[in-house]
Amino acid sequence: MDHFKNKVVLVTGGSDGIGRALVELLLNSGANVVTCGRNRDKFRSLENNYIGKPLHITAADVSKEEDCRRFVEEAVAVFGTVDMLVNNAGISMRALVEDTNMDTLRKVMDINFWGTVYCTKYALPHILRKKGIIMGVSSIAGYRGLPGRSGYSASKFAVQGWLESLRTELLQSGVHVMWVCPGFTTSNIRNVALNNQAQPHGETPMDEGAMMPAATCALHILEAAARRKRTLVLTFTGKRTVFLNKFFPGWADKMAYRFFFKDGKLVK
Repeated sequence: MDHFKNKVVLVTGGSDGIGRALVELLLNSGANVVTCGRNRDKFRSLENNYIGKPLHITAADVSKEEDCRRFVEEAVAVFGTVDMLVNNAGISMRALVEDTNMDTLRKVMDINFWGTVYCTKYALPHILRKKGIIMGVSSIAGYRGLPGRSGYSASKFAVQGWLESLRTELLQSGVHVMWVCPGFTTSNIRNVALNNQAQPHGETPMDEGAMMPAATCALHILEAAARRKRTLVLTFTGKRTVFLNKFFPGWADKMAYRFFFKDGKLVK
């Protein structure tokens, strides 16, 4: 991972899951890392583990434009520039459309989509000068609408479409724009997924032990960034889902229904 040595990398949502794994791997690779999360206290163990490392942490809610502006400005004030932005912060949901209030959908879209837009807009002038990298951590839900995750799928479709537009605009600039889709990965995102009343579920029906570890996912992501890949889809299930949805969408509908429903009720 020498590619990231001395580079200034911003990672949103770095307190746990994939975000934390990315921060740790980047620090161990010699990068200067700036990360953020809504709860500053959740970073204490990270700070204790990396005392003396070039790590800057700030409290920020990416759904708020001013927080995103401050996050980028602090990064530039501390390290002088931005070489890479990883838009990782995100939130999911589990509820049927007919039962879901609008606050759930707005909150998911504000964090997942607008958080990516805000951070990218403020970091873009610096990344342009460095001919750096802009990344969005998306999901298989950005390729295939998932039942019970309508707002989450919508936000990830929006992220991928927006980044694809940006990638095309910047094609001759030297800036690399990419998005990665981890598939099912061990993460806290399912525990904090919103219910139909925009409150965290606090538990998940999924078997976390059968999923890709966050550290493994982070390694794949950074390897793809170093190689400047356009996109990255991880796990066999994720790749199969994207393939089936592209070439056999009707079959994909039925398979998704069987996976998420039992006796007509949403179970995952």
